[in-house]
Amino acid sequence: MSKDKATYVRFSLTQRIEHLVMLLSFTTLALTGLPQKYPLARISLALMQFLGGVENARAIHHIAATVLMFSTIFHLLSVGYKVFVLRLPMTMLPSLQDVRDAWQMFLYNLGLRKSRPQMGRYTFEEKFEYWALVWGLLIMGLTGFLMWNPITSARVLPGEFIPAAKAAHGAEAVLAVLAVLIWHMYGVHLRRFNKSMWTGKLTEEEMLEEHPLELADIKAGVKSQRPDPTTLRRRQRWYFPIAALLSVVLLAAVYGFVSYEETAITTVAPPPMEQVPVFVPQTPTPLPLPTATPTATPGPAAALTWESYVGPLLQLRCGTCHGATAMGGLSYLTYEDALKGGENGPVILPGDAVNSRIVIVMSAGGHYGQLSLEELSQLEEWINDGAPEK
Repeated sequence: MSKDKATYVRFSLTQRIEHLVMLLSFTTLALTGLPQKYPLARISLALMQFLGGVENARAIHHIAATVLMFSTIFHLLSVGYKVFVLRLPMTMLPSLQDVRDAWQMFLYNLGLRKSRPQMGRYTFEEKFEYWALVWGLLIMGLTGFLMWNPITSARVLPGEFIPAAKAAHGAEAVLAVLAVLIWHMYGVHLRRFNKSMWTGKLTEEEMLEEHPLELADIKAGVKSQRPDPTTLRRRQRWYFPIAALLSVVLLAAVYGFVSYEETAITTVAPPPMEQVPVFVPQTPTPLPLPTATPTATPGPAAALTWESYVGPLLQLRCGTCHGATAMGGLSYLTYEDALKGGENGPVILPGDAVNSRIVIVMSAGGHYGQLSLEELSQLEEWINDGAPEK
């Protein structure tokens, strides 16, 4: 067989299926999660409209997360079988040689070294990606549980952990997506299009460039051999029961993860109505109380302005995200802040309600501070009237 036609098995069919499942679940999580982190971005609005609202996006996000958890459990059992039954070398573990290889590659890229470092089964870049994925799964799993089960979490941890988990979850998501788009995309698709995760094989030329030490071991006949049938059966007899028990425990943990709470609304019963006795002073009030000024409401008797209606409405409905925190740079604390808009530009266009982003977002439905149809109608009327302040 000629050199250019010789191929070597790189990944098994099981590993390729694992990669495909992870690819699909990760992509789904990114497409449904990032629009929730950046809800005012145009692409986020388009995706939310395509998915049918934020509730549908959350449901799809949860399904993809569950699939990823199942895939992780399978990967753990698969790694355990290779390590404890087949006794394959743990070549994915980082070592001091990886640090040396990274330094030599750095010098090579600067032109200070004539040749690339010689690497084995997995390069330092591949190990970095793998353990970054492990770290990301741990962070996303922990923070995801806190957000998915906020009531249970708040019984054990201080309430501040819930918004902290949301911030960490979103930041890790952005980091993971950027790592895939920049690091993984360049190393696997642009520098050299590596098809081994789809075909399962590498040519001898590709092996010589990327994994020369592994190729040398294969040619020298020192590649790890499969244990004899008797030894293999003995190891399987004790590994399979342990793996089955571990699978039951992990699957039960996943079931509890996704079903322990439905939502923070349906799982908490409303407090019972208490009969509070009316306080009646025995002596009259020595001074007359000031007459309360009723809150102005829009209608025939009150002008529809920011101060009379729109400002209090938006601060009530949207103040959690767009108050002092000013998510996305957008705040409704003052009239000037509201007209200025956020990072993606103005959300209120006086005289043009149809093209005002706040109207577009609220009309799509499913927003965190969703306005009622009547409130949305009043908002549109106010914008079309020129969005007056007083």
